[in-house]
Amino acid sequence: MTKFQAEIDVMPKKEILDPQGKAVTGSMKNLGLEEIHNIRIGKHISLEIEAENEDLARQKVDQACKSLLANLIMESYSFSLRTV
Repeated sequence: MTKFQAEIDVMPKKEILDPQGKAVTGSMKNLGLEEIHNIRIGKHISLEIEAENEDLARQKVDQACKSLLANLIMESYSFSLRTV
């Protein structure tokens, strides 16, 4: 078995309203950062997985994202995987 580290980013889909991102975007003006706009806020998940090979590890991480870590109706996800 090989140990892998997965770094997962989950973000709201473009067509979904992001109230937290909108609030932070509005606050940028108060900080004198009017150039910064269209902020979207998501979550980052880091996990370790043991698997026989990288393909199997990718399948398991993908399954975890689809089943629990991301709400596929409102969010999209991407991940990278490296050997630990």
